[in-house]
Amino acid sequence: MEQQPSTLDDQPAWVDIASPDPEATSEFYAQLLGWNVEVSPDPNYGGYAMAVDDGVGVAGIGPQPSPETPSAWQLYIGTSDVDALAAKVATNGGTVAMAPFDVGDQGRMAVFQDPSGAFFSAWQALQMRGFVTDKPGAFSWAELNAHGIEKVLPFYQNVFGWTVRTTDMGPGQPPYNSFQKNGRSILGAWEMSSTVPAEVPSYWQIYFEVPDLKAAFAQALELGANEMVAPQDIPGGGRFAICLDPQGATFGLLESPPSDG
Repeated sequence: MEQQPSTLDDQPAWVDIASPDPEATSEFYAQLLGWNVEVSPDPNYGGYAMAVDDGVGVAGIGPQPSPETPSAWQLYIGTSDVDALAAKVATNGGTVAMAPFDVGDQGRMAVFQDPSGAFFSAWQALQMRGFVTDKPGAFSWAELNAHGIEKVLPFYQNVFGWTVRTTDMGPGQPPYNSFQKNGRSILGAWEMSSTVPAEVPSYWQIYFEVPDLKAAFAQALELGANEMVAPQDIPGGGRFAICLDPQGATFGLLESPPSDG
């Protein structure tokens, strides 16, 4: 098959979760975010399920590869050449945790670690294209929480060609960094709080858009989630909260400010 460039090159292209109980995880997010979840009937995909919106993917839910693997949401960055990207990751101080491999006829993927140890994946789309974002129930934002963020920012700039806009968050708060592509903020990054134990690894936090944060947060708790960060305002507009789902994965809820016009 001739490989066509992905329209999501160098920007978020997918999110999925590895769960110890994929069925329960699917039910939780279906109730909370209104997902329509479909499990692949192809045994080659090991029960991988997808939330879809009018035929376009929203997120994936699959089983843990091993009992030792923690349940976690994973961010994928789009690429038109995952093999070349793997080489660039290694050259710039990252680690290729899983070398590029085919995912049936859907595409190719790889798993990396940045220099701070945070995992992220890459997706080279073939059959599986499209990613629903920035609407209720869909991916809205992700931010890197890292130890030694100033040493990590150049890695992402060099690998993906992103620029960085840094914002002062006020007394006692680390500055917030926005990764930008073509002048548009696509992801965030900042120093992990000093209150977090040093043994907690760097990680990407995934956020899903909700129209009413207060209501969504209350519903998440009713469905069995635990509070990690209570709803709070975001400087400049919007509100967010972070929870732990019933299977042990963190996820964020984001109520974006109303758009102008």
